[in-house]
Amino acid sequence: MSAFQTETVLSVQHWTDSLFSFTATRDPGFRFQSGQFAMIGLEVDGRPLMRAYSMASANHEEELEFFSIKVPDGPLTSRLQKIKEGDRILVGRKATGTLIAGNLLPGKRLLLLSTGTGLAPFASLIKDPEIYENYETIVLAHGCRQVSELAYGERLVEKLRDHEFFGPLVSDKLHYYPSVTREPFRNRGRITDLIASGQLFEDIGQSLLDRDTDRVMMCGSPAMLAELQDMMAERGFSEGNHSTPGHFVIEKAFVER
Repeated sequence: MSAFQTETVLSVQHWTDSLFSFTATRDPGFRFQSGQFAMIGLEVDGRPLMRAYSMASANHEEELEFFSIKVPDGPLTSRLQKIKEGDRILVGRKATGTLIAGNLLPGKRLLLLSTGTGLAPFASLIKDPEIYENYETIVLAHGCRQVSELAYGERLVEKLRDHEFFGPLVSDKLHYYPSVTREPFRNRGRITDLIASGQLFEDIGQSLLDRDTDRVMMCGSPAMLAELQDMMAERGFSEGNHSTPGHFVIEKAFVER
């Protein structure tokens, strides 16, 4: 049996010159937990060209969704950004990843901290009813350079707020916090700085970071992950994994930079 399934592209949306998302069919046998990633790609010169991509769709959805950067000279994304409805992509049969609820100790507030396309696994998680059952409060922070790069996340949250089932849950539990670093915006600055200063929590009317009640998932640039990891260690947070749940988890698999 091949390690990959062939799926059909159903839709493509270009958000900016550097960001796009797309949906594809999902094989009924493909199972994953919200927050995980799989290898996806294209057949190039008769061989599979694959990279790790988080599913932006929830585990209960019939279609697969992915959120991607465009790298002009990237081996995969230079080609992937040109896909259109009806094209075929390859999807690995096995999903994996650390950004799953089972890798965290029980807690009251869940912080989902992302930059750029690191938002993708959290797009999956905030569409999973189980997350709302496990936590009293969920904070989704998404940092980008420019306001236009927030469009995918803003549309995602807007659709959830209007959703018949998720609307009440989102209204009661989800705090969405977009921020930018290079343009004027209501939330300005790097996520790491906004957390360290307490500004993020002040802006959403929440208490400061607390190891006893907070659990953290993070996905984004290597610099952001390293800084947050140091910040967690300084506060006594332990990193979780598949064998030992902890106070925070990091996704280290990243699409072409």
